[in-house]
Amino acid sequence: MDLRELLTHLHDFVQLPEQNIDITSIEMDSREVKPGALFICIDGYTVDGHNFAQMAVEKGAVAILAEKPVDVEVPVVRVKSTKRAMAVLADAFYNQPTQKMHLIGVTGTNGKTTITHLIEHIFKSQHKKTGLIGTIEIRIGDTSYDVKNTTPESLTLQKTFHQMVEENVEVAMMEVSSHALDLGRVHGCDFDVAVFSNLTQDHLDYHHTMEDYRRAKGLLFAQLGNAYNHNRPKFAVLNADDAATEEYIKNTAATVITYGIDRESDIRATNIQITNNGTTFDLTTPTETVRVEMKLIGKFSVYNVLAATASCLVSGIPLSVIVEEIKVLEGVSGRFEVVDAEQDFTVIVDYAHTPDSLENVLKTVKEFAKRNIYVIVGCGGDRDRTKRPIMARIAAEYSTQAILTSDNPRSEDPLAILKDMEEGLDTDNYVTIADRAEAIRYAVETAHADDVIVIAGKGHETYQIIGKKVFDFDDREVARKMIEERK
Repeated sequence: MDLRELLTHLHDFVQLPEQNIDITSIEMDSREVKPGALFICIDGYTVDGHNFAQMAVEKGAVAILAEKPVDVEVPVVRVKSTKRAMAVLADAFYNQPTQKMHLIGVTGTNGKTTITHLIEHIFKSQHKKTGLIGTIEIRIGDTSYDVKNTTPESLTLQKTFHQMVEENVEVAMMEVSSHALDLGRVHGCDFDVAVFSNLTQDHLDYHHTMEDYRRAKGLLFAQLGNAYNHNRPKFAVLNADDAATEEYIKNTAATVITYGIDRESDIRATNIQITNNGTTFDLTTPTETVRVEMKLIGKFSVYNVLAATASCLVSGIPLSVIVEEIKVLEGVSGRFEVVDAEQDFTVIVDYAHTPDSLENVLKTVKEFAKRNIYVIVGCGGDRDRTKRPIMARIAAEYSTQAILTSDNPRSEDPLAILKDMEEGLDTDNYVTIADRAEAIRYAVETAHADDVIVIAGKGHETYQIIGKKVFDFDDREVARKMIEERK
């Protein structure tokens, strides 16, 4: 694409270069630059892309987009914000890919991964080719790719959506994090359905206050199209039981569909029955009520299924199809995942890393646990410190014994993190074991028949970050190994 033509999409008095230059790619990482690239200088948290402009030119960049002066031999285009400009240019360069598919975005503190995977499963059952972007992976059809952030930068997003279009994806599901919304990563994404799961304490290291966190989540709905295109309507699917929903209803011009359990809503679950084998409930819509059976366990799972059901209904999937697919739904990796090594006690691995998600998991376990409950829990380093004592208090309150341990300590001292957690405890039904593997070993060796062990915090993750090093560590594999050693 011609550089001058590409830059016409920026409407903030950008001075166009005199010469016509053919742009064959756009990059924000100098290591990825190839001949013919436009290199965008992003001033990030740890590195400033302006310092790598010359390196990009040496690798073949033919133009630079920058916020401040850079001394290079190729044309430099100055803009006020390279991040905002990058979203516009990426959308234009890749020919507005999200306008060529049905796009569903899911935001909220908990449940994003499960909801997107449930929606994907239901659409696949209707022989639709799907794409998925989230915490665990990027998936196009049946091919998976690694992902660095829950929601990638705008350039990576548009490139990924373009690949989806090239591979005939019809429906895409995406987890939309509060960071991504606040930083403008999803600018240019043409969502058809925006889903809100819930809002509880998390990421206050970044947002500082719950008010700012709530505002960031609300951006997904505020940016959900203000025009009524009746050939392509927009829907906001909101949790009626969460207080933030009232604000989000005011934020959006889209058609609002609510779901819930405790309050009146468009899609509602009642008569919920939970066992250790699954959950059943009555699902009521504006037109009918049906009995739902599923393998997923817990009230939080009901909320996730309601969100997925509402999203699929507004996307044209019949309720009868949705109910049949819910019956066969399996859990998502690392979400209430049972580790079965033929032991006589239960081991559950869950990604619960917020107070609310941990409480939900432990409340569910208490409903079917026959004997003791042991919960292994830690808190990440260089992250929201205020939730540490809360996590410890919840772990002790809902378990026979809480085992406080390391999560991803990063640059912090694991013992200092544990000390922060202990400040929330006024009971003695806990132990501290900084080494996560030893904490799991302790629980396995302590448990007896019919006990339940919950290993919380890391879920699907297969690594542990200590200092600046990343070590292989999978809670599921470590637990399985400890069980085998006990045998």
